[in-house]
Amino acid sequence: MAALFGARVRRLRTAAGLTQAELGARVHVVSTRITQVERASGAKPTHELARALDSVLGADNLLVELWPYVYREAFPNWSRAFMAYSERAVSIGEYAAHVVPGLLQTEAYARAVLNLDVLLTGQDQLEERVTARLSRQDRLRSSDRPDLWVVLDEAVLRRPVGGRGVMREQLARLLDAAAEPHITVQVLPFEQGEHESMGGSLTALTLPDGSEVAYTEGADYGQLIEEPTDVSRYKLIYDRLRAAALPSRMSLDMIRSVMKDNYRGVHVPSRSERRRLAQEQLQQPGRRQLRGGDGRRPRRRPRP
Repeated sequence: MAALFGARVRRLRTAAGLTQAELGARVHVVSTRITQVERASGAKPTHELARALDSVLGADNLLVELWPYVYREAFPNWSRAFMAYSERAVSIGEYAAHVVPGLLQTEAYARAVLNLDVLLTGQDQLEERVTARLSRQDRLRSSDRPDLWVVLDEAVLRRPVGGRGVMREQLARLLDAAAEPHITVQVLPFEQGEHESMGGSLTALTLPDGSEVAYTEGADYGQLIEEPTDVSRYKLIYDRLRAAALPSRMSLDMIRSVMKDNYRGVHVPSRSERRRLAQEQLQQPGRRQLRGGDGRRPRRRPRP
């Protein structure tokens, strides 16, 4: 894909009558960087550079649309294979143990999750990863969109990833998504106890020819399962999780309840903060004291 991207840049540059140095000056990079892009050598183009090249060369979003595929070449083979399967799948079933699946993440939530990677090299790389993740959500809005069935562990709802404001927005996104006819959201409550996928998340994909693949993921690993016998076993695990989860309507009620109880506003003061604020208010001039100086409630005067 990097070679294809470079060939498109070279063709567009030539058609525009620009030298590599002239194109580099217009997108604010040195000419050798343009050479690297066109030859698919060195560091892969950033999303920012892809957008700049697209604009200067009048590519009508061609280079921007190609960029996520170039970006994915940095991933291991099994990870790229899973993403390729996902793009073709007619049905996607996901069990999420810790965080909302990428297909339903808001930008702020995705940024908070991706920022946890200890191998992250800086803000530019973080923004590239956020862009790549959000670009995969376009599939849910396309004409060949897949059916998506998501089972969320209750822990996903309770953990305020990114803070309470970000989490409230994310839960609202889940409710909006569940209103779509091709998306189903369920919650697996804590009270269901142990289950076969407690170690991590699980995804089951059905492809256009009816074949299936599965993918399991933990904090530091991922595994693509393609052997039919093994896939059938993981598919059964997923079906059991779906059966154990709350029905869709009850699941959405639970999401609303968590939003109301845990994420009422952007910031909910802690108990210690509330005590401090109360003390400050009591010390302000003109405030009535609730108790007498000895700590007892003042007596009321008898009515005449």
